[in-house]
Amino acid sequence: MKLNIDDLRFILALDRLGSLAALAREENVTPPAVTKRLSQLEARLGIRLALRTTRRLQLTHEGLLLAQHATGVLEQMQAIEEALQQRSQAVAGKLKVHGPFGFGRRYLGPLLAQFQTTHPNLEVQLYLSDNLMLPRQPVHGHDAFDVVVSIGAIPDSRWVAHRIAPNRRILCAAPEYLAKAPPLLRPADLARHACLVLRENDEDVTLWRFAGRDGIKDARKGSVKDARKGSGFDAREHTVRVRPIMESNDGDVVHQWCLAGKGIMARSEWDVADSLALGRLVALLPGYRLPDADVTALVPQSRVASMRTRLFVEMLRKALGPRPPWRTDRRG
Repeated sequence: MKLNIDDLRFILALDRLGSLAALAREENVTPPAVTKRLSQLEARLGIRLALRTTRRLQLTHEGLLLAQHATGVLEQMQAIEEALQQRSQAVAGKLKVHGPFGFGRRYLGPLLAQFQTTHPNLEVQLYLSDNLMLPRQPVHGHDAFDVVVSIGAIPDSRWVAHRIAPNRRILCAAPEYLAKAPPLLRPADLARHACLVLRENDEDVTLWRFAGRDGIKDARKGSVKDARKGSGFDAREHTVRVRPIMESNDGDVVHQWCLAGKGIMARSEWDVADSLALGRLVALLPGYRLPDADVTALVPQSRVASMRTRLFVEMLRKALGPRPPWRTDRRG
């Protein structure tokens, strides 16, 4: 045999990273070691697998063909392993999970520790990042995540989405800020306020969208209007371009700025529920609602049949839904 499993994983990693230096960093080896390994593989096969430039590595047609078949072979091997584990009712192997920083520290870390205690033969890996788009992360093969937990679904047909728990997005500020700030009665008023912005997932984070709520008291006129009866209640979408006085890629930092009275932020319910309950933050614009950002578990098609993946998703559902721990009232 001229090829082995490690060769297939090697060529897939090259295709994903597009750089010998990047692969060397990921594998924690020297760049010459990676170059030597590629040369040895090409010599064994008698074909050129990659074209090297000063900036990037690109697979040849033969290299791409090998990577394509490698994906299928590794998926078939994983399916065989899963079938054998299910036959023996053993939960083993590696569970690789990705999630956001704050939510991962508060919920995923403890839940994974509990899950591993229940299944001691399981190896667990948790990667945290507030950028969940993962443009270069494979969804198949050895390097793929088994579960990606996101706050708000990522539209991608390569993943099967499982709704784990409800989660609102709430506009809020500290009493200290509101005491000196101009009135805030409608979304358009945000243009006159200092806003705090979390930059994540390459989104347009300064464009905030609101929808009016049916039957909510109009703060400007002091009356209740029902849109369903044609009473004139404004249930249209309200889009506001806010002025970010401070911004960060870390949600915890934005939260701390808000507590310090630096401005207004839009944050997930799971993150601000405690601060709202203690009066350290105040929810704003009760007549309008930001888009919900439910907690979602994304599973690649190749991991749907995995027992360890299925059991972990079930555990997430039981621990976080349908009444999540950040919901203390019964208004749901």
